[in-house]
This record gives sequence, structure tokens and C-alpha cells, in this order.
Amino acid sequence: MSMFSKYKRPAESQEQEPEAEAGPVVPSHPQPQPGPPARPKAAAPRTPRAAPIEAPQPAPRPESAGKMLRRDSAARKPAEASPADRGKRRRERLADIKLDLHRALLDNLNLAALERASESDLKAEIAAITDETLQEKEIVLNREERQALNQDLYDEVTGLGPLEPLLKDDSVNDILVNGPHQVFVERNGRLEISDISFKDERHLLRIIDKIVSAVGRRVDESNPYVDARLADGSRFNAMVSPIAVDGSMVSIRKFKKEKLGIEDLVRYGAFTEAMATYLEAAVATRLNIIVSGGTGSGKTTALNALSSFIDDSERILTIEDTAELQLQQTHVGRMESRPANVEGRGAISQRDCLRNALRMRPDRIIVGETRGEEVIDMLQAMNTGHDGSMTTIHANSARDGISRLENMVAMAGIDMPTKALRSQIASAVHVIVQVSRLQDGSRRMTSITEITGMEGDVISMQEVFRYQRDGLTPDNKIIGHFTATGVRSHFSERFRLWGHDLPGSVYEPSER
Repeated sequence: MSMFSKYKRPAESQEQEPEAEAGPVVPSHPQPQPGPPARPKAAAPRTPRAAPIEAPQPAPRPESAGKMLRRDSAARKPAEASPADRGKRRRERLADIKLDLHRALLDNLNLAALERASESDLKAEIAAITDETLQEKEIVLNREERQALNQDLYDEVTGLGPLEPLLKDDSVNDILVNGPHQVFVERNGRLEISDISFKDERHLLRIIDKIVSAVGRRVDESNPYVDARLADGSRFNAMVSPIAVDGSMVSIRKFKKEKLGIEDLVRYGAFTEAMATYLEAAVATRLNIIVSGGTGSGKTTALNALSSFIDDSERILTIEDTAELQLQQTHVGRMESRPANVEGRGAISQRDCLRNALRMRPDRIIVGETRGEEVIDMLQAMNTGHDGSMTTIHANSARDGISRLENMVAMAGIDMPTKALRSQIASAVHVIVQVSRLQDGSRRMTSITEITGMEGDVISMQEVFRYQRDGLTPDNKIIGHFTATGVRSHFSERFRLWGHDLPGSVYEPSER
């Protein structure tokens, strides 16, 4: 009859069959009456049978007991079910309906034509199919539930299903999925559980596969983890069975549609105007800068903000594992590493991209994150005419950042004397910007440190700005202030020669 007729469940004839079978039990009593006429004399014994009125009960017991059970449970449900329970059952029922409808849509919609269909036309088509199917299944929904169902189906067909509302919510910074029934979000630096869930593990795996296949990557038992990016540039990471024990795990780091500039970060309290003035001079005079910090501390955001000081006439090449940088300049070449294919071949590492970038006449090279053997090529690039290059590393302080660089060179298998290695680091890296996510969820630029050279076998450093913590408020908000250390920049003469002579007041300590 309609294109969804094959999804229509069988009619409710099965429920009537037990009643038809129970009917013949009634004639079993009348049959003994016509046969024996002599039994009327035995009417006296029937008085004892009057007491065993329980005797008729054995025959109808299955039926009456079942009816009593259903009647009893039906009478008990309204009393026991709280509004929360009713809402939960309603959501579970809607989830089952949505799953059936989504399967039907995938079987009947021309998926190739969806690319050419407008959003309004597709939503109208989904609404029409949904109305027809609900009528056939005799399911009644109110207007709000019907609109929510249509939107969920639209998200399933064209987007990322249950994750779509979270991706559209600008207050959400991170989405963390721990199995199909537990989804956490980060808002304002705080983690909280959401009411979003997937139908089951298969539903979650289908969304994961939809994301990774769009960027030419794969995830399965032989390759159970993957890095990718969403269409809006958000970072995506997933781990599936057998590595993920309690269900597939997903982590999405969202990037704001409105890119944060230096003025925005100053307004939000990430650092001060004096620090911004210093950083502008450091970038404009082509000092090599490393942004150091922990996971989620805002390293990529800080790198994006620093890149805004680069002159638009310069040629910039960016190298990343997953393309996240959003530079505003005109002349930008973006490169992204690639994992191995199913046969274990075809992998392109960041080091391969970096080596090739040196042959492409870059003015500056920006590596999204240095975490392995590519560090030696990065240091060589900084030392061989590519001044003004930038990268990020994971470290808890500027001194730890230098140690991380040494460790990564050692992991690359390069046997180099410690003093020679430290000398190369000291000549390649000029400034280390330390960013941190504090215990109240706020992100701050906690230190700006300059590398001034070598003293014996030790790299000498001086801190120019720092964030000084003073205490906590009753609601656990950190109290603190930014201050200069009073030390004049080691690169003051360079700033002056390049036309960025900073006033002495920039380096004066601030008082609370």
C-alpha cells in the first residue's frame, strides 16, 4: 500500500487466539449433565461439592490468574510510576520509534539525491514519511514530540545523530562519550553529564564510522583508535573494542566559529595588554616561539592568536596531525599527516611533511604539535633561516619544555652529545609561552620565558611575565593577577631595531 508497508508489524490477531482456545474449556462441564439421569439422587453429595467451589477454579485458573495479574499490574502502575519514570519510558519508546523510522528512511530515501536537496525540502520529505508511518503503526504523538522526532531523524540522515545538538550548542567546549549511554560535556571549564544517549553500541559505531570515513580514515578491531576532524574543524578521537572495554569512547574538542583574537583573550582575562604588546613585538621581529601546556590548556587557541601578528605578505606553511589551526593570512599552505592504510603502507608522518616544507620556500613554519622525531627537523628549520617559526609541546613549565625537547630528540634515535643538543635548542628557541588550565576551569597564560643562551652545560632562561595566584574565593574561583618580573627583555635591542621599541613600563611589576 505505502512504501513503508514492509515495516508494518503484524496485526494484533495473536492476542485473540488464547481467548479462542480458552473457549472450548466451558463445554467440558455441560457434557456430564445430559449423560447420567441417576445423578440427581446423588444431589446430597453435591452439598460437599458446594464447599469445593474451588474445584471450578483449577480449569479457568490460567486465564483468570492472568487477567487478575494484568488487572492488578494495570491498577498498580499509575500509583508506582513517577513523572520521571513515565518520562523515561516515553523517551525509550520514542527511541525505538526513531530507530525503526531511521531504518525505513535509509531503505527508501534516495541517498544520492540528498546532496542536491535543500534543507527545507528534505525536512518536509522526512516529516511526510514520518506522519504516514506513525499513522500506519497507530502511534499518537503530540506536536512537540513529533517535531523533536523529525529533527532527530534529520540529524540521523544528514548529521551525527544524537551529537548534533551538542555540536550546535556554543556553550559546549568538549564532548566526551563513554559508551552509548553516557555522554559528558564541558561548559565553562566544568564537566557535566548530559541527557544525550545512543540507542546501543551499534548506533554509536555507525556515527563513528560516518565521521572517520568522511576524511578517508578507518576504525575497526585491527585499527581500534583514530584521529580525525569534523567538517567545522573540530578535533575528533575515537577508540573502539577491544581497546575500549565498556563501549566505544569518543572525544570531540570543538572550536568556536568566531575565532578568538588577542583582544578577546585579553578581555576574557587570559593575559594582559602589556603581555599582548610584548608578544606582538616577539612575533613581528620573527622570534621562534614554543607554546607549552597540558591537555586542554588552550595551546592551539594561543597559537592561533599569536599567528594574527604575522604580516600578511609572508608565506606560512602549517603541519599538523589533524588540521586545527585557523590562520587569517592570505598566503597559507596547510599540510596534514596521514596514517597507514589497511596493508600498513602509505603512512605520511609530520616529519615527512616538515622535510618537504623546507623545499617549498616558507617564510615561517608552524607545526601544530611537536611530539616525536619531527622535533630535530623543527630545530634545524629554526636554525637555518626560518625565523619566526612556532609550535606547541606538552609540558608543565618552561624548564620542563626544554627537557621534553631533549627527550624527543633522544627518542628519534639521534646520538648527540648533551651539550651540543642543548646548544642547538638554545640557539633555535627564543621564547616559551606557558599556558595552563587552572583548577576552577579557567585558562591563563601563566608564564612568558626567554631563553638567553648557555651557561656551561645548562640552558639559561629568564621569566619576563607570570601569573601570580593569591587565593580562592568561597565558590572555589582562583584569585590572582598578572605581573611583570621587573626583568627587561633580552631581545629589547632587537625590538628597537625592528621598530617595536617597548616602553620600560611594560616590564615594571604590577601591584595589587
